[in-house]
Amino acid sequence: MRHVTLKQLRLLSAAARTGSFAAAAEACGVTAPAVTMQMKNLEAEVGLPLFERDTRGLHLTAAGEELAACARRIDIAMSDCDSAVKALKSLEGGRVVLGVVSTAKYFAPFALAAFARQHPGVETELVIGNRGEIVAKFEDGALDVTVMGRPPEHMAVESALIGEHPHLIVAAPDHPLVGRGSLKPADLVPYPMLTREAGSGTRTLMEQYFREAHVSPRIGMEIGSNETIKQAVMAGLGLAVISGHTVATELADGRLVSLPVDGVPLWRKWFVVRPQAKRLMPAARALRDYLATDGHRFLPKVELPQVDLPNVDLPKPVVGSRT
Repeated sequence: MRHVTLKQLRLLSAAARTGSFAAAAEACGVTAPAVTMQMKNLEAEVGLPLFERDTRGLHLTAAGEELAACARRIDIAMSDCDSAVKALKSLEGGRVVLGVVSTAKYFAPFALAAFARQHPGVETELVIGNRGEIVAKFEDGALDVTVMGRPPEHMAVESALIGEHPHLIVAAPDHPLVGRGSLKPADLVPYPMLTREAGSGTRTLMEQYFREAHVSPRIGMEIGSNETIKQAVMAGLGLAVISGHTVATELADGRLVSLPVDGVPLWRKWFVVRPQAKRLMPAARALRDYLATDGHRFLPKVELPQVDLPNVDLPKPVVGSRT
């Protein structure tokens, strides 16, 4: 019965309800011959009679009852769909998936929670991963919007600025470089640097910084999470170039110290990004707009080192669409 139409099912229901094709035609705003023709076509498609007639009028056969039950289920599903679509339009419903690179997990969940409180009918999902994982999901279309520091360059995206993102060089409070005043990048060479995995935004920024300073750092250990890097630095295993937003608490309570190195802090930016090819539903569009306008309020407050020397001029991401 692949060729049965919704119009035919509704006419069948009307005929069963009213007891005649003429009354069904009047109820549905069509002519009686049109109803007769549609029912004849429907019976031919089913291969069984759908109506029987007696002195009281038309009655459904067993096959007709099956189709009438199907019509009722379809009407209920259509009604539910209509309600769902109206809810989507009014932000009383819908679903949105936010992807977040791991460094942004220190503020993005708080922004998402605030958005959810404003729109309790919207179902939200938070996906956190390293840059490679998030970019892969971004490319696959699994994410509606994404928070990251470096929009992908190999595909067309739309990006909006959330706010500034400082990166610092941190050490344990008892490290030999703490308290020595302003430092140069070369002063760091004797000490091991604890780094993120190759390809991560933080690792790329660190390599760029030392390359601009004509210094080759001593790589002590590659670590795949900011949390582990923080613990390793506090344990005295080395120094780290790290997002200031990931260490704001540790700096405030004295478990880590930000070294005043020439050219630091290194400045990047946070963006909310979406693929240009992906059509956003109202809930996803509202979240994107919320992050672009209010996301900066959730960025951690970072105590920056006092450096008298001018910063190294490093390239920064371009705000706006990238194609």
